[in-house]
Amino acid sequence: MITRTHVRLQNSSKIFEKDCWIHLKMTAQEVCLCGLLLQEHFGEVVEKVGTHLLRSGVLTLRALAHETRLSPDLVKKSLCVLVQHGMCTFGAGRRGPGGPVEYRISEGQSMDYSEVVTAFSRLVETHFLQRCPPVASSGSSTSAVADCPPPAVAQPSEPESNPDCYKIPYISLTGKGKRRRSSDDGEADQSVAKKAKTDNTECGDEGIYWQVNFDRFHLHFRDQAIISAVSSKLDQTSSEIVRTMLRMSEVTTPANAACTQALSANEIFRALPSTYNIGRPILDQYLTLLVDDPMEFVGKTGDSGGGMFVLNLHRALANLARATLESVVQERFGSRSARIFRLLLRKRHLEQKQVEDFAMIPAKEAKDMLYTLLSENLVQLQEIPKTPDHAPSRTFYLYTVNQLSTARLLLQHCYKTVGNLIERRLYETKENKRLLEKSQRIEAILASLQATGAEAAQLTEVEEMITVPERQQLESLRNHINKLDSSENQVDETIFLLESYINSTTSSH
Repeated sequence: MITRTHVRLQNSSKIFEKDCWIHLKMTAQEVCLCGLLLQEHFGEVVEKVGTHLLRSGVLTLRALAHETRLSPDLVKKSLCVLVQHGMCTFGAGRRGPGGPVEYRISEGQSMDYSEVVTAFSRLVETHFLQRCPPVASSGSSTSAVADCPPPAVAQPSEPESNPDCYKIPYISLTGKGKRRRSSDDGEADQSVAKKAKTDNTECGDEGIYWQVNFDRFHLHFRDQAIISAVSSKLDQTSSEIVRTMLRMSEVTTPANAACTQALSANEIFRALPSTYNIGRPILDQYLTLLVDDPMEFVGKTGDSGGGMFVLNLHRALANLARATLESVVQERFGSRSARIFRLLLRKRHLEQKQVEDFAMIPAKEAKDMLYTLLSENLVQLQEIPKTPDHAPSRTFYLYTVNQLSTARLLLQHCYKTVGNLIERRLYETKENKRLLEKSQRIEAILASLQATGAEAAQLTEVEEMITVPERQQLESLRNHINKLDSSENQVDETIFLLESYINSTTSSH
């Protein structure tokens, strides 16, 4: 499942090379996003003018005012704002220097096809993109007998079953790519369309379609969580060694593997970037430290090649999930309950008297905490009778924690929490809709006045249109919304971690 956090985590990853695609085509989603950003920073009027220019291409001031049904003065001020921030350009129109000035939204620079192919190839080589699986032909023909029932539609195979899933075809492209503007002359459009129909030149990738490999992104996010945990538990150097090991095995390790393929210390040393300045003796010391660490992120499988090492992916996810469960118990029920919960995770089965002794908590408090955790289904009670009659006096009552079932329970709570946060955020926005709209209008007016060089007194007069109580209410609303967004991000991270652990445990059994 791709959540908001997963999408945000993509923004911080340097390997996605998303900039290579921004300037090639302005999609409807990009136009919508640009409109929202313009509205957020400059108000509804600037957003309307900018969005219309994005969709229309090149327009004169008069045409823009007519099509947007705004006064020429407002359009002029909006264009000033866009020009001032480098988002709009102007120049002589198609009628020449004597004609009216035309305005257009700046869509960035063109890009060599070779740059796009290089970035695209990197994404395919690292399996972030993959070919769409071919759909088998149904084998029906127009001459088939009418009485025969139509054949069943063939379902597409899995992408990984295609041997050419990550094969990059040879593409013969030259020059630069740039989007053709929708405001070009009609005759030019007709000539281009006519040329497209008569041009039989092939580029080499006809019939090949590509899709995002979401599973690969999930694995990347999992690797980032492991690297972050190693950095927090040990130090930055240890995390860089783990990062190198993950990078070396990211393509060769199956998605549901419990551990990576074995890597020798010599291979790891050669793969370490030179900027880390990690000598071979230092690497051996850190590998030993990682192997001996109780978290068991790294395991040793042999002594050849300076030592063979693997990353225990399933064990790492299990330990991260365990730490998450312990943290939740501590936040909800206190440090003493977390101590009991942690003790049961490590000892597996304990009687109530043993819990009291090991946790060093008075009997009454330990009993209350155990019953509270039991009522929340975070702890289970297992009965082991000595005799067939199940007499209480001859039965062992053992407390235990089933980490997998507890993780599933917490995951459902997380789903509910995210839903509540979203509903609360929508409710807060709806309740303050008028105030937010008023604030946006005033911000748009201020931006327009500043672009035209208005006096400070005039700007102050506009700012005072929002009263002090309204300004305090807006500030409180923004703080509240920020807290809701932050909480949603944190829960999203927990959801991803628990889902990864549950999927890893299920696939390993």
